[in-house]
Amino acid sequence: MASTYSDLKIELIGTGDQTGTWGTTTNNNFSVAISEAITGSADVAFSSADVTVTLTDSNAAQTARNLRLNLTGTSGGARNLILGSGCQIEKLYLINNGLADAVTVKNTSGTGIAVPAGKSMFVFNNGTNVVDAITHLSSLTLGSALPVASGGTGVTASTGSTAVVLSTSPTIITSTLTGYTETVVAIGTVGASHTFVITTGTVQTATLTASTPCTFTMPTATAGTSFILRLTQAATGMTTATFTGVQFAGGTAPTITATASAVDLISFIAVGSTWYGSAIQNLS
Repeated sequence: MASTYSDLKIELIGTGDQTGTWGTTTNNNFSVAISEAITGSADVAFSSADVTVTLTDSNAAQTARNLRLNLTGTSGGARNLILGSGCQIEKLYLINNGLADAVTVKNTSGTGIAVPAGKSMFVFNNGTNVVDAITHLSSLTLGSALPVASGGTGVTASTGSTAVVLSTSPTIITSTLTGYTETVVAIGTVGASHTFVITTGTVQTATLTASTPCTFTMPTATAGTSFILRLTQAATGMTTATFTGVQFAGGTAPTITATASAVDLISFIAVGSTWYGSAIQNLS
């Protein structure tokens, strides 16, 4: 009785056959065929064209039998990896796409599934179509933070003198600030007017002069710039302050706490060319 072959092309020796040689066949089954299917890895070379792999009735090494297929060479555009003759079986593959373009893994029929350039995916051939092998994870732990893709909606913390902030549209704006120092600057007592200079520090303190309203002027807005003003009311109270060139919530600037020696914290942040402000008041 002649040998037959399983779906993975493992040789099934006929009863009574291969007297004196069946050991060689059995060793090949284990050391080659079964090993390839469980842990094997094979290169599949592309040369600017689709590639078809096949399985034949042999327990010798065969690319399509391997668990992991490593796609190499030149894609020259989106390509197909076609599981051809003998491959229309249920089988798991780990596809490592080392090409510059996406590759769709598919049977001779069916839509298949695309593996992006430079990525690895588990796919499953169900005998009719190739589908995503993993569609749900009950939990996931990342070894490092995911990067924010271009056009994404994340905010990256400042590094050194470079700050990244999210604009009102889903576009990330990056600006490099010069002379930006995280320190406290004591302005002292202000008179009728004061222009902020934030190159010396981003936390600034000031005290109002009794009965002398103060107009604060903002520096030129640079996207990503921010600072805080700790404003102390005059010892006699009732002095007012205004801020030019600042957009406050509702279009209305806060009224400085009138209580003598009261403290207000006013935060400013520049988005684009506009300063936006908010206040935490009466901290005395």
